[in-house]
Amino acid sequence: MSKIPLSKSHLSGYELAYIQTAFQRNEVSVYGENLTGFENDLEKYLQKESKVACTISGTAAIHLALILANVMKGDEVLCQSMTYAASANPITYQGAIPIFIDSEKDTWNMCPKALELAIKDRILKNKKPKAIIVVDLYGMPAKLNEISSVAKKYEITLIEDAAEALGSIYNRQKCGTFGDFGILSFNGNKIITTSGGGALVCKSEKDKQKAVFLATQARDDAPHYQHSTIGYNYRMSNILAGIGRGQMEVLDKHIHLRRANNKFYQNLFKDVEGITVLKEPTADYFSNHWLSCILIDAKVTGFTREELRLQLEKDNIESRPLWKPMHLQPVFADCEYYGGRVAEVLFNNGLCLPSGSNLTDEDRDRIAASIMKLL
Repeated sequence: MSKIPLSKSHLSGYELAYIQTAFQRNEVSVYGENLTGFENDLEKYLQKESKVACTISGTAAIHLALILANVMKGDEVLCQSMTYAASANPITYQGAIPIFIDSEKDTWNMCPKALELAIKDRILKNKKPKAIIVVDLYGMPAKLNEISSVAKKYEITLIEDAAEALGSIYNRQKCGTFGDFGILSFNGNKIITTSGGGALVCKSEKDKQKAVFLATQARDDAPHYQHSTIGYNYRMSNILAGIGRGQMEVLDKHIHLRRANNKFYQNLFKDVEGITVLKEPTADYFSNHWLSCILIDAKVTGFTREELRLQLEKDNIESRPLWKPMHLQPVFADCEYYGGRVAEVLFNNGLCLPSGSNLTDEDRDRIAASIMKLL
């Protein structure tokens, strides 16, 4: 049987018209109608007077956010531990020091209480953090009001990594717009894709233009090539932006389909003791459910997360453990960590299940049949 992937690209067919226009106009570099149009589309979608600068990746956008937050060598940045490495790696690009924060059980995202304890402790040690990176994991909004309040209380720049959460909403506000800066990703497995790419969401046109300047090698306004600042080759191309414009036309449809997958898993496991599906804790949350995830209590089910993963693998169905927390990663072994064992327990017992917006009824039947072999 063909492989059922965890999350694969789902093209709309509208992308080709935008790409063809770019070729006809010979706009194939980092300038053109598609790039401007895609940024305008995102700004209109996000609202909150958002200003968007498209980049080659979400990782590049985080790096630019840290630069705009004036994070320098030796500064400390508080970062959610339960996340993908791309949330934390750019901290080290700046020569800064990551400090990792545990999750809370409701959303699996950064714990506001552990965050404030960390800030108080770092201040006592005369090491006030320069920035905070909170993540909307798997499309689930974090406790953004509480975290924003903590960041404002201590006057620390907040960066919202919404790479997985385009279209998710918390308290009637789109994810990616809560921090001083927001991050989006359009990697091939995201809810919409540009094959590779990301975006930095800013609060002002001034910050957006500075980000674009830095992302295009920081070339000064001169007839010759002159550089007074270190820049980066981080700007999205006009071709990739064309793919993004075609994808924006089906974003709401993709969100609807991903949420339907989550409902499928909720129904599948509703009478199964020991298995919990990640879902919105209250009506204030609206997740795009980029990935649908479960927690398995092996003492109740009689099988572990790994046993279920291997069973699915036998049937050519891809699943994946949750992100391994950053404070448990060898590369960050010497970094400070604040909190308990929530992130660790999530990693040891959690599994991401196939969640693509192009899953078919046949795919879901195969997934259910494979899981029932253990149930």
